[in-house]
Amino acid sequence: MNMSLDCYPCFLRQTLKTSRLAGADEKTQSQILHQVLDRLQDFDSTKCPPEMSCQVHAIIREQTGVDPYSQGKKASTQQALALYPKLKALITAADEPLETAVRLSIAGNIIDLGIYHEYDLEGTIERVLAQPFAIDDFAAFREALEKTERILYLADNAGETVFDRLLIETINQSVIYAVRGGPVLNDATREDALEAGLGEITTIIDNGATAPGTVLDLCSGEFRDFFANAELIISKGQGNYESLSDTTAPVFFLLQAKCQVVAKDLGVPMTSIVLKQGKGSA
Repeated sequence: MNMSLDCYPCFLRQTLKTSRLAGADEKTQSQILHQVLDRLQDFDSTKCPPEMSCQVHAIIREQTGVDPYSQGKKASTQQALALYPKLKALITAADEPLETAVRLSIAGNIIDLGIYHEYDLEGTIERVLAQPFAIDDFAAFREALEKTERILYLADNAGETVFDRLLIETINQSVIYAVRGGPVLNDATREDALEAGLGEITTIIDNGATAPGTVLDLCSGEFRDFFANAELIISKGQGNYESLSDTTAPVFFLLQAKCQVVAKDLGVPMTSIVLKQGKGSA
């Protein structure tokens, strides 16, 4: 998915928001903003937004020396873990446990500190459990699971990791859980996945990159091998969709449409829930 003109002001807003969250003074904020403006001017707009976002947040980390989302990530994970027993029981009691687990996993995609300052997690769970899918490839997803022995699961955000855990436990198959190679926004790293309990049920790997998505050109050779040989890939969240929407790998995208650019690319209204079969899964 290519950069849109609407991405440019969004990157500038995110730059200021994150710089302030990192505690940068006004002079440093200005320096960061000007560096980002320079990068935006030179950026190849045929590339995906997460690749530019990788550069934006590298500049912020270099100028401030901190990970501004570290505390927010921990708080999100603890909030989700507090709901885990209730949500686990909900899946167990469901007439269709797999669909309920998929919906809960998508509900967890609301935990996105790059977009939202605050979010209503329990309200989102209630909405997503009742909301029709705007793109509903659930039948194909179930069929693909039945034919697959091992799954590559691409993580998105910390806290959302707990909701991924619920889906992985329901699938009950061998899963490789891929997180980011380092901190960027509130995206999940190995530490976040372990805190959510995923080390007990999956093999955790990182993709070797600090983009808020899966930009294969930036990922490690080891991860690219896992990706190329995957029987089935579950891709969570907008960033992974933005970076992999054109892939011919056997992927299913699970997400909420939280920005107009992604919603337009998917052809769905804002706040839609999506389970979309990728081009290589058909």
